Formats: sequence, C-alpha cells, structure tokens
Amino acid sequence: MPTRKHKALIDAVQEAAEQPLKQDHLLSLVGYNCRRAYLTIVPLFEQRMAQYNLKPAEFSVLSLLKANPNITQKRLSAAVNVSPPNLAIMLDKLEARGLVLRQRNPLDKRSQTLILTEQGTALCTQSEQTTGELEAEATAMLSEQERAQLLGLLQKIFVRE
Repeated sequence: MPTRKHKALIDAVQEAAEQPLKQDHLLSLVGYNCRRAYLTIVPLFEQRMAQYNLKPAEFSVLSLLKANPNITQKRLSAAVNVSPPNLAIMLDKLEARGLVLRQRNPLDKRSQTLILTEQGTALCTQSEQTTGELEAEATAMLSEQERAQLLGLLQKIFVRE
C-alpha cells in the first residue's frame, strides 16, 4: 500500500504531466529559437538532398561556386565557415564526383580558384530549386514580408560585410 508521501509524489507527477511545459526563458533566447527552427528544417533538407547526394555544407559550396566562379579556396573557406583542411577534403569529394574543378590562380600560383563543371552547375541548379521548394513549405506559415524580415534579422547576426 502506497504511503501518503508516495501518493503525493504520484499526484504531483500526474499534475506535471498534464501541464504545458514552461519555456519562457528558452523561448526568449535567439540561439534556442534558431536551433529549434534549424532542427525542424534540416531533416527535411537532408531527406530532399539525398537524391543529389549532398550534405548541407556541400550544397552551400556548390551554390557559392555557381554564383561566384573563380573564387579562391581561402575565400570559399571563410564564406562557408569551414576550415581549409576540411574544405580541401570536401572539394576532393566534389571533384571526384565531377562537380568541381580546381585550377591554378593566374594571379597567385600558390593558390587555386574553383569553378563548377557543367555537371556541377546542373546539379546545383536542380538542388537550388529543391531547396527553394523546401523553404517555401517549411515557412508556409509566414507571409512573404515576415519571411523577408526573418531572413534580414538573422543575417544581421552573422553577415559582416
């Protein structure tokens, strides 16, 4: 037979289970909210990008190279916030897939510039279309103005140009 103390604990646990979680502090934190939104969108991104065999960082690299042909590895590394050694490994994989081409920088023979191959451009175009559709679905609850405002506010945090 349960004691009064044990019954009181059971009642308290039952009451807690029926109450909505109090998240006021967490919901007041930008990082927490960004992370929660990220955790909602990333699984959808990974699912849709599986058809292209692209991870988020690889997609970012292809998209940047499509928009900025002939940039250096150093500049690309800074743009995607990936260390040069890790970027080199990623570029090796993308080059092996025939998506990226490295070429000697004519202005500085010690560095290389990067371009997409024809195959890389085609894959990037398809994957950008897919991410556009994904983003539209993931933010369907926002108006176009709200979505633009959200992007602008988030970019204020990390864009330093």
